[in-house]
Amino acid sequence: MDIVFMGTPAFALPVLEAALVLGARVVGVYTRPDKPQGRGLVMEAPPVKEFALARGLPVFQPPTLRSPAAQAALAALKPDLLLVAAYGRILPPEALAIPRKGAINVHPSLLPRYRGASPVVTALLDGVDVTGVTLYLLDEGMDSGPILAQRQEQVGTEDTAESLTLRLFQLGAELTWDVLPRWLAGDITLQPQDQAAATVTRPIVREDGEADWRLPAEALHRRLRAFTPWPGLYTRWKGRNLKIVDAAPLSGAAAPGLVVPLDEPGIPCGVGTGEGVLGLKALLLEGKKELPAREFLLGHREFIGARLPS
Repeated sequence: MDIVFMGTPAFALPVLEAALVLGARVVGVYTRPDKPQGRGLVMEAPPVKEFALARGLPVFQPPTLRSPAAQAALAALKPDLLLVAAYGRILPPEALAIPRKGAINVHPSLLPRYRGASPVVTALLDGVDVTGVTLYLLDEGMDSGPILAQRQEQVGTEDTAESLTLRLFQLGAELTWDVLPRWLAGDITLQPQDQAAATVTRPIVREDGEADWRLPAEALHRRLRAFTPWPGLYTRWKGRNLKIVDAAPLSGAAAPGLVVPLDEPGIPCGVGTGEGVLGLKALLLEGKKELPAREFLLGHREFIGARLPS
């Protein structure tokens, strides 16, 4: 079987590896164009590109698949199947019509719940106990195609978007090992999604990470986990960005935004919220290095009693 893989970040790699282990002939790897990174704006290749080049796989980085030239280049590869995992591009109908066995997408949620751009982040924000991964056939809609297979995954109490995303795509790779040969052999019956039960997530923006101290401590802790690694949970202190790197929701009461001393192991201070106190374990002040909260207080004793944001 000839496969074109489409993906961009590192967590998509287990799915590509699964296809290779199965003996698929990967005739092309599509990924996003290189991007300038860091203060020097050095061009950086996506992890999928680096992986593919190291294994001698042909790499394609069109800015869009909507142009006739890009579609012709894809058709020239004559793929039996497109295997997609976190590609970051919408595939137009013309591209979807090229492979004879369609395009399978690995989506980190139990569709039809959490369609769209931020399924893992939104699941963590909602505080769900169980999520999962879905392999489905791409159509012209937003994650609306018929399902090939699903698998559930428990959400840990300390899971972040980073840890949960990595685990879900590894689960997606394992599901690919099971599903792909059966799909190519015609042994899978597609299951239509319940469109009435669909929920759609929105893209996350940096401003989502700003702490609203009127929220309960539990909700703020969910935001910290959901927004790790980006955009993080942050506030302002003395006009500088203060990132809350690690924290824990605690009982107690204090005015929202008021920094109070605590006598908890590893948690020397906390911030009052709409319900409870968010105990601070590690902080990162703009322009400084990350510190355990206890060390941070040694250099910033005036932090106790501050009102955030300030």
